[in-house]
Amino acid sequence: MAAPFVYRRRVQFAETDLAGIVHFSNFYKFMEEAEHAFLRSKGLGIKEDQPDGTVLGWPRVRGTCSFEQPAYYEDELDIEVRIDRLGVKSLTLSFTILRDGIRIAVGELKTVCCRFGAAGKFESVEIPPHWLDKLQESEPA
Repeated sequence: MAAPFVYRRRVQFAETDLAGIVHFSNFYKFMEEAEHAFLRSKGLGIKEDQPDGTVLGWPRVRGTCSFEQPAYYEDELDIEVRIDRLGVKSLTLSFTILRDGIRIAVGELKTVCCRFGAAGKFESVEIPPHWLDKLQESEPA
């Protein structure tokens, strides 16, 4: 199995409650930040303008997170990102969130490759070959 991509971030005060504990909804934000960093490391982005004027994007169809321990203000978190499944039209990433090497949460985001056109209409499409090539690289760039 390839080594995970690791994204490091520090918990900000605005992400916590009055006790300094991270609100659960922010774990989804942390996973999304790590997802974007992972894609950038592969030379990709969460959206890509197409020559025909449409936009390639990745709306979420499922997101989960299981919380094992709280995170606190000023904690440095390492978020490991792995590809769980690379389908014809979908990409499923798994996330392990660690504080000082201790797992505090695990999550998953499933996204579908879509082409967005005029008037907000969109359709799922096969993942383009250049994306597949970059996502199938064994090690993060």
